[in-house]
Amino acid sequence: MGLFSFIKNAGAKVFGIGKTDAEEAAEAKADASAAKLSREKAAASRLEETVSDLKLKAENLKVTIDGEKATISGMAHDQATREKIILVVGNSNGISSVDDQMTVEHKEPEAQFHTVVSGDTLGKIAKKFYGNATKYPVIFEANKPMLSHPDKIYPGQVLRIPAEDKA
Repeated sequence: MGLFSFIKNAGAKVFGIGKTDAEEAAEAKADASAAKLSREKAAASRLEETVSDLKLKAENLKVTIDGEKATISGMAHDQATREKIILVVGNSNGISSVDDQMTVEHKEPEAQFHTVVSGDTLGKIAKKFYGNATKYPVIFEANKPMLSHPDKIYPGQVLRIPAEDKA
C-alpha cells in the first residue's frame, strides 16, 4: 500500500501515549538541569575535599556552586585561612566569583589581592606592593600551600598580598 504520513504529536494528545515536542523539550531541559546540579554538587564536594587536603582549618565548611558562582560558608581559624579558602575556590576552573559568607575565629587584618598578569613574577609583585622585590618570599609564604614554587604562578591567578610587616 505504501508509506503514510501522520502528525507525530497527535497520538500523544488523543491516546495519552508518547510525548509532544513541548513535553520532550521540557523533559530534556529537566534532565539537563538535574545533570548540571549533579556536576555542581560534585565540584563543590571536590573543592571542600581540596581545602581539607591542604590542611586549611575551617569548621562546617560548605561550598555550593551555582553556574560560575561559588558560595562558601563556615568558620575559618583565622583571616589568612579564610582568604586562602577563597583563593582555592576562586582559582578553580569554571568559577568566576566567590560569595564569601565565612566567619573568622581569630580576627586579623585583611590582605589585598592581586590578579597575576602576563610577565608578573613574585618579585615584581613584591616591588609593586612593598617597594622591594626581595620581599617576594612574603607573598610566596602567604599563598602556601596553593603555591608549590615561587616561579609557578600564571596569568589570571589571584594571590594574597598580606599587609607589610613594619617590624
